[in-house]
Amino acid sequence: MKAVSVTDGDGNGDTCRTIGVALVSGSSPTGEAYEYDEQYTPPFNFAMVENGIYRSGFPDSTNFSFLQTLSLRSIVYLCPEPYPEVNAEFLRSNGIRLFQFGVDGSKEPFVNIPEDTIREALKVVIDIRNHPLLIHCKRGKHRTGCVVGCLRKLQKWCLTSIFDEYQRFAAAKARVSDQRFMELFDISTFKHIPKEFSCLKRMNFSFEGTIISYPPKDNEAFFSFRGQ
Repeated sequence: MKAVSVTDGDGNGDTCRTIGVALVSGSSPTGEAYEYDEQYTPPFNFAMVENGIYRSGFPDSTNFSFLQTLSLRSIVYLCPEPYPEVNAEFLRSNGIRLFQFGVDGSKEPFVNIPEDTIREALKVVIDIRNHPLLIHCKRGKHRTGCVVGCLRKLQKWCLTSIFDEYQRFAAAKARVSDQRFMELFDISTFKHIPKEFSCLKRMNFSFEGTIISYPPKDNEAFFSFRGQ
């Protein structure tokens, strides 16, 4: 096992992660020595949201090998700009469908989050026929965070846990306008929520001797596991 440093972003307040890569040596049946050294670089701000749903910042060509391991069926792209040709070619060659929902990336105080657009994106996200699926914008913070936050409302997460998850990815760039949008987002129009996203049945799992319930109750902290 060797360490590989991966810089998240352009260095402006972002972190640098180190991921372990297995280095396997051995010999073939014919006695010929070989060495297997495969390295995968996830996109900036990558994380698993739910079984079959992932989130990240904008992936580039260095991330393609990693994305192939996810066997993606769809990508939800939340920026208005045209998808780069190199990324589009990667999607075509891997049979991945692109859903684009153009949300402007304006900064406060000029943020205008189109609720109808977020609602349409969320419909794609909860349709299991589109899974495995990756949600991404430019940095995987604000637009992606809003879609994931609205998904959590569908899952009956309390606002404290929704905001905590949002802030873990937005960090110092967290916006009050995003959190206000998630708080006011109306989920009543989603009449038929797939059972995979239903919270009628709570799940418990153990982590270091502590029993954690999913989704979190109002008085529970939200636990996020991300590579450091």
